[in-house]
Amino acid sequence: MSLTAAVRAPDRDARIAHIAERANWIRRRSLRMVFDAQAGHPGGDLSAADILATLYFGVMRYDAARPNDPARDRFILSKGHITGAFYSVLATAGYFPESELDTYLQPLSRLNGHPNRMYLPGIETNTGPLGHGFPVGVGIAIAGQIDRADFRTYVLTGDGELQEGSMWEAAMTAGHRKLNRLTVIVDRNRLQQGMGTEETVALEPLADRWRAFGFAVEEVDGHDVARLLSVLEAPPENRDKPLCVIAHTHKGQGVSFMQDKASWHHGVPTAAQFATAMKELEL
Repeated sequence: MSLTAAVRAPDRDARIAHIAERANWIRRRSLRMVFDAQAGHPGGDLSAADILATLYFGVMRYDAARPNDPARDRFILSKGHITGAFYSVLATAGYFPESELDTYLQPLSRLNGHPNRMYLPGIETNTGPLGHGFPVGVGIAIAGQIDRADFRTYVLTGDGELQEGSMWEAAMTAGHRKLNRLTVIVDRNRLQQGMGTEETVALEPLADRWRAFGFAVEEVDGHDVARLLSVLEAPPENRDKPLCVIAHTHKGQGVSFMQDKASWHHGVPTAAQFATAMKELEL
């Protein structure tokens, strides 16, 4: 039995509490990885933690002991730089030992700065250059549609990533093919490297743009685990189009000096800052 299947047994309140606990653990573990490695992207790690925890510990169908099971749901981290959070999720989901997180970014480590499917189980495709992961996810969803398979494909993107033209080419294809088993989640923290998304290349009205490309759209608080769970686990058979979930988040969520600061897109806390952050993220 996979960890996800085990989590689904208790009542809904217990599921939500477990997911929230996992999300906070992901924040703490990923921040420690960045601090120890003296490199990383902590702002995005923290903004996406609730989304990742909800997918892996409340929604997705997978078995870490059989990472290539054809029936598995697929997840693609299109914003491939938030590996602190992603590797934390994969380890606690059982894809590799949690102790290996201590090797993050070290020479010869399997835990690179961007995910590599040749190194670790549970990674569907290599990502890093923005605008690549979502098109691959659309291709996977098309393959599933052709095979009449029932797996679902989930893609997590950054909002700054939506400034890449390849994202909208893929969206146009997904809408045209009515890929109802495809869900794209936008980590809408409104910040990218250097400044806000709207100051760089404006994305609003973002929901209307996705609808124009043939998507159903749900806007949610990306830190509200209960709401994320309701939207992400909703049966795809209830719609005839792909789903875009715009998850409104805060970069650096949970850490006062990082929250909503573009400067923490990447960066490393000092020892004093790290101690403050871990105190603020205590369970």
